[in-house]
Amino acid sequence: MKRLLMAAAAFGLAGVLAACGGGDSGSASGGGASATIQVGSVYEPQNLDNTAGGGQGVTEALNGNVYEGLFKLTDTGTVEPLLAQEQKVSDDGLTYTFTLRPGVKFHSGKALTSADVKASIERVTAENSKSARKSNLEVVQTITTPDASTVVVKLKQRSISFVYNLSYVWVVNAEAKDLTTTEDGTGPYRLGEWKRGSTLSLTKFDGYWGTAAKNAGVVFHYYSDATALNNALLTNAVDVVTSEQSPDALAQFDNNSAYKVNNGKSTTKLLLAFNDKVAPFNKVEVRQAVSSAIDDKKLLTSIWGDYGTPIGSMVPPSDPWYEDLTSVNAYDPAIAKQKLAAAGLPNGFTFTLDTPNYDPHPTAATFIKSELAKVGITVNINTITADEWYTKVYQKRDFQATMQEHVNDRDVVWYGDPGFYWGYSNPQVTAEINQAEQAKTTDEQTALLKKANRTIAEEAASDWLYLYPQIVVASSKLSGYPVNGLNAQFFAYDIVKN
Repeated sequence: MKRLLMAAAAFGLAGVLAACGGGDSGSASGGGASATIQVGSVYEPQNLDNTAGGGQGVTEALNGNVYEGLFKLTDTGTVEPLLAQEQKVSDDGLTYTFTLRPGVKFHSGKALTSADVKASIERVTAENSKSARKSNLEVVQTITTPDASTVVVKLKQRSISFVYNLSYVWVVNAEAKDLTTTEDGTGPYRLGEWKRGSTLSLTKFDGYWGTAAKNAGVVFHYYSDATALNNALLTNAVDVVTSEQSPDALAQFDNNSAYKVNNGKSTTKLLLAFNDKVAPFNKVEVRQAVSSAIDDKKLLTSIWGDYGTPIGSMVPPSDPWYEDLTSVNAYDPAIAKQKLAAAGLPNGFTFTLDTPNYDPHPTAATFIKSELAKVGITVNINTITADEWYTKVYQKRDFQATMQEHVNDRDVVWYGDPGFYWGYSNPQVTAEINQAEQAKTTDEQTALLKKANRTIAEEAASDWLYLYPQIVVASSKLSGYPVNGLNAQFFAYDIVKN
């Protein structure tokens, strides 16, 4: 079984499209409130700004730890008030009035005001923003600040997900500068020192408005090799690994009372994404043929063994509108050949697969090439870096097909946007997704998104290869750490070392 490593530049979309004080990046400290928690990860931030392409790593390290929003998305997927003490919604669902929690200060010492919230939302919706929530928040019409503790947001139309989307908006000091290398948030930790390619430390913020962190601080240690990451845990250089990348290595932790292996709920999907606007993938039958020609379960097993989940759509089981669609365009080479013939390509075709150069993409691409060859399709693998992927695929749409992982929950809605990088366009689906967003009840929203998702799956808008496992391995001395890694976040403030 192949050892895995997902690079920090993974298309998290929680971060990609998501001032220094002193910090200790040394070895694990003692127990109790004086402990500094050592965290092992492969997701180093590209920069520290989630509106500037900071990547999955910036979400993991800073979300909820250094930065907070008006609302918080918990590790179990519920949305709770955080910096918003109170909210009121008008009867027509178009006006939201938020009252801020009093006594909140930024790490710089400046008091939180409504102007900071307004500026933070506008950072996400700015023209040059790379935030994953930019398109979701285009529904905002105006933001006003009647006083220092009140924010009034008027929407162009109803948005049942508005509060949920606000949980992704980090409230930043409006006067802060160069947030790609510094920070000024309101969270329980402040940024210590970032040693690029090595560590990023967070130190306890003594002026925190809420319940203080249960430890003295956190150091994220970054590794480019899965074996090195596991060795760090075995030698006590780190206390916890946020996302285990080496299935082969799990046995040494499973059979060791000094460690605990946690199999959480992932929202990360590995996609074979077609450019649905480019031939031959502009034909539904071709996309269906490719999907039916690939044995997704065999691919998952070859990489993750008994871990991970087959998934037949963009919707993970933790989403409210999930249903099992693995039987749609399921593995069947005979049907794949029939679909190719129906598309006018009985002898197959050739296409280029742009493949990120970090695991598991090269391994999965080789598997896909072998599978598709059996039905007459030739795959030319073009291996590219994460930065090249972002420019070539995401920005320029210069590709036929690509591979990428998407970490967010509730992200099936991107198939309702014909302008998104994969170019899927179905007016009925777009209308249903828009109607779902304007729904008055969650039941109505759920019904519409289930309907849209089934159409998306039936038309094979992409091939959803599998749902990643979320495996957190920690020292048995540790407690209070998150296990689901929802949208790549890793709340560290409740972690206790005995």
